[in-house]
Amino acid sequence: MLLSRRHCLLALATLPAIGHAGFNFFTGEYTASHTELQALVERQFPLEQRYAEIFRVRLQGPRLGLNASAQRTAITAALSIASPWLRGGQVDGTVAMGSALRWDAGARALRLDRPSVESLDLQGLQGGDAERLRRIATVVAQELLHGHVLRSFTKEEMTVGLKTYEVGAITVLDDGIKIQLE
Repeated sequence: MLLSRRHCLLALATLPAIGHAGFNFFTGEYTASHTELQALVERQFPLEQRYAEIFRVRLQGPRLGLNASAQRTAITAALSIASPWLRGGQVDGTVAMGSALRWDAGARALRLDRPSVESLDLQGLQGGDAERLRRIATVVAQELLHGHVLRSFTKEEMTVGLKTYEVGAITVLDDGIKIQLE
């Protein structure tokens, strides 16, 4: 009897730790920490897309930001635009984008929604050329991140016993993202 009581106490002692860093079915929430999300985002980069068969835009080295007061995420990444038409063949810079989040039930995925470029800096360019490249980079960066998966879930992750959970509210916290399970 003492042994089983000890096991019960040990199990209860670990519950807050389990609930803090993932699924907590007692409160009906899943919390992804900033560290977990940053690692997931890093694995998905670099991203690259051609524009008008003349330019190749590449995003790499992402840094994830969380803005609880605005309920938005932010991704800042190194940007490069390559083209044989550019002096030196490539221009480097930095892009910062903000995005809302949405749940894609069919894919069981938390996706970026309507990302928008908040700042874009290109090194070594001025005037009209810089503005044209900024417009190209803005369009491509927004296309690359629109609908981009931040975190996906397996059916097994969303099921406990015979109950399969659906996602309710999504809340951006200063140090993570909380998903209400229903």
